[in-house]
Amino acid sequence: MAVGCLELWAGPECSVVRVGDRFVDQLELTGHARRLADLDLLAALGVRAVRQPVLWERTWPGETPDWSFADERLARLRELEVRPIVGLVHHGSGPLHTSLLEGSFVTGLARFASAVAERYPWVTDWTPVNEPLTTARFSALYGHWYPHARSDRDFVRALTIQAEATRAAMQAIREVVPSARLVQTEDLGTVFATPKLAYQAAFENERRFVSLDLLAGRVDGAHALRDWLLGCGADPAVLDSLVETPCLPDVVGVNHYLTSDRFLDEHVGRYPVHVRGGNASEAYADVEAVRVRGDAIPGHGALLELLWARYHLPLAVTEVHLACAPEEQVRWLYEAWTSAEAARGSGVDVRAVTAWTAFGAYDWDTLLTRPSGRYEPGLFDVRGHEVRPTALAAVARDLATRAASDHPMLEEPGWWRRLTRVHYPPFGHVVSSPPATQRPVLVTGGGGTLGRAFAQVCAWRGLRAVVMTRAELDIADRDAVAEALDTHQPWAVVNAAGYVRVDDAELDVERCFRENVDGPRVLAEACAARDLRFATFSSDLVFDGQKEAPYVENDGVAPLGVYGASKAEAERVVLDILPRALVARTSAFFGPWDESSFVARALAELGAGRRFRAEADVFVSPTYVPDLAEATLTLLVDGGEGLFHLAAPEVLSWSELARRAAERAGVRTDRLVACSARDHARRAARPRYSALASTRASLLPTLDDALRRFVDALATASRLEESG
Repeated sequence: MAVGCLELWAGPECSVVRVGDRFVDQLELTGHARRLADLDLLAALGVRAVRQPVLWERTWPGETPDWSFADERLARLRELEVRPIVGLVHHGSGPLHTSLLEGSFVTGLARFASAVAERYPWVTDWTPVNEPLTTARFSALYGHWYPHARSDRDFVRALTIQAEATRAAMQAIREVVPSARLVQTEDLGTVFATPKLAYQAAFENERRFVSLDLLAGRVDGAHALRDWLLGCGADPAVLDSLVETPCLPDVVGVNHYLTSDRFLDEHVGRYPVHVRGGNASEAYADVEAVRVRGDAIPGHGALLELLWARYHLPLAVTEVHLACAPEEQVRWLYEAWTSAEAARGSGVDVRAVTAWTAFGAYDWDTLLTRPSGRYEPGLFDVRGHEVRPTALAAVARDLATRAASDHPMLEEPGWWRRLTRVHYPPFGHVVSSPPATQRPVLVTGGGGTLGRAFAQVCAWRGLRAVVMTRAELDIADRDAVAEALDTHQPWAVVNAAGYVRVDDAELDVERCFRENVDGPRVLAEACAARDLRFATFSSDLVFDGQKEAPYVENDGVAPLGVYGASKAEAERVVLDILPRALVARTSAFFGPWDESSFVARALAELGAGRRFRAEADVFVSPTYVPDLAEATLTLLVDGGEGLFHLAAPEVLSWSELARRAAERAGVRTDRLVACSARDHARRAARPRYSALASTRASLLPTLDDALRRFVDALATASRLEESG
């Protein structure tokens, strides 16, 4: 029976895996290793326990240990009254002198565990080896990580060695801390299959429990896979020893991901080549079950019920993470929490749900095998100078403190519950969740470049949007704005309307200020009255260009012209009225829906063989409009407020921007003429240097990445146009 209230646990992604002779350390990649204050952030959310790494590879890689990281972190957790669950190996294979295939892994981990326990005898909860079966698969069956083996025999050896090492480590710990508890984690899912491959699914569904069965002393003569293990070289004496002297977990930790549930299908022609494989007798595709099963996936609840029936031991969901947009991340966490609560209600002893990758993770899209630079945020986003809380942090805090959340994104089911989840011919009747009641985002200025981008990105992300053109909504008309908000009941408003003709503004001051200041003022007042989230946009032209480094959010404004002055005034007015509004400064727009942008004009002119003149002495940070829309929506969902600079993390001249775009598009640049700002007679003065950087967030991809996607979008549009 469940004990007490369901707790919120958390953990930083802390994998230290060896690829060849290179160690990939997530604590270093995310910067968590250098930020003690991260633990205070977790405690402030109501986290009761932290899966705290004291990793063998990091702490004792050679002759002498370095306890500085562990000393500092465990002492701070103790001060915060947050319980540590100390992990000793996390997808690792030990220091250089051992491996998962060597007996020295067992003796070495036991020696290390003893030293950790002696140093921190007050710690009661331990995970000597995280996910032993998963680690054995990735290191000894698939060859991704050291020792890069690829056979059933090596897989079984790596698995049994980790089981022995866990037992030896816990024995060593309990000599110091007799009450020490084993919190044993494993990545668990379910394999589904066509009738022809039911036998393979049955085998894999039994194999998923082997690491837990070994520790629980269940792999005896009656075990379904004992003969298979022996046939793969398992030492019968080791299996018998684990039966006679088991190391029963005190808590079984369930790590479950959307990729954990698989579907096997012999109709390989239905699937891309990279998911095709097979066993010794036949070929089949192995894909995420959520992408092909008509009735989607069982989820956390079914796994908890299954584990309770099998082991009747206390359970915890020890990793909840989704590499997705923040609105989907909060839905995944909320579903895990409500599933755990439902299981508790039916008598299952579930103790906690763990928000994993608390500070994000890098390179899991390549399974840590090569540096891709792809970052997945968690409770916090660490890409800026600030550690920025995400929507996940807000929902986690709600769940920890009141076991419920009213975040607007929870009005919609996760994508894994919607019809769009199915990517392949479905197996079985497709079942979807009931229709959603998600309130929309209201987007003004829907006929412009930015408004069209928001409409498209909302569609990509499954966010409902009401997009209103200038003709449909005059944002400076209070009555019209009130009627629109009361009619559509949005959870957020994005103002993509505004006066954009920089030179004309010098002679059209009243209209410029009406659209750029009065309109945002009216919207901010209406959103403040209704407690709605609000985003509006400013410009790099609020600066005078005298700075010799990129401008950041707290730099003083000094506009040179009317347009810049209108944007600076709008910033002040909006944040005075609604301090939690989001004001995004941007620069040098370009996007696939705007033929008038600088980049589009440069490609059109150079592609036609005509001369194109561009300044070589004016420097900007370009903004790809789809990326701007993505980042703004992410900040809105996360509850971001105040000024943010949203531009690509590069500084370059207009002529260099034209050259790089042309080269990416395969367009000749011999007709590109680099000129000076003096050669362009413009009515409005512009700064010579208006590059943007951020002290708050780095949410936009690189310019090269943006240009690649921009050129691909143009090519796709051209092919569609040619095909009619």
